[in-house]
Amino acid sequence: MSSDCKIRKIIATFTTIMATVSEQIIDSYTSISQPARGSYKESSSKFLSFAFPVESEEQIREHLQSLRKEYFDARHHCYAWRLGADGGRWRANDDGEPSSSAGKPIYGQLLSRNLSDILVVVVRYFGGIKLGIPGLIRAYKTATADALDNALTVQKTATRTYILRFGYERTTEVMKSLKDQGLVPFEPTYDSVCTISVRVPLSRCAGFEELMGWAIID
Repeated sequence: MSSDCKIRKIIATFTTIMATVSEQIIDSYTSISQPARGSYKESSSKFLSFAFPVESEEQIREHLQSLRKEYFDARHHCYAWRLGADGGRWRANDDGEPSSSAGKPIYGQLLSRNLSDILVVVVRYFGGIKLGIPGLIRAYKTATADALDNALTVQKTATRTYILRFGYERTTEVMKSLKDQGLVPFEPTYDSVCTISVRVPLSRCAGFEELMGWAIID
């Protein structure tokens, strides 16, 4: 069998593997493309809502610190966030409001719209009249919905980054394989031993490792 036939056979096998794995792993998800704001008023209490696209807990902390500094005179800074393609990392915080009356309604809006990589903070200025738990739930839910209604959504793809190492004489082979797979390499170094990095959608990682395992070092 010629080398070209072997390569075509490997690519065909890789495609079959990708199709099977893709049915089991979902790597496409929805987030927002830029910050958005909303608001809600009830019984003299003012609720200001802020939605941010985020990718790490560090970014979340930075946004929270900034809002707490800017709205230092507000009674509460309640929030919820989700991270990752499946939204598996999340948190909801009531910041002094009755348990589950603020953070959970905010989080519920993220779930109902199937959004991830997102933080929503609702800042409350107390108007002197208690709203009761049903009123608080309604207020935080509505304020969050207003910010999300004003946000632009974007589709994202969760990926894993691989580093490949190979001899210089195999550069053409490696680059052709990546091109055939629709993958774009970055951070290349060319010497007697070359390295490149490549981001692979999660649903295609198993097939990629099957095809390129000989060159993967990380």
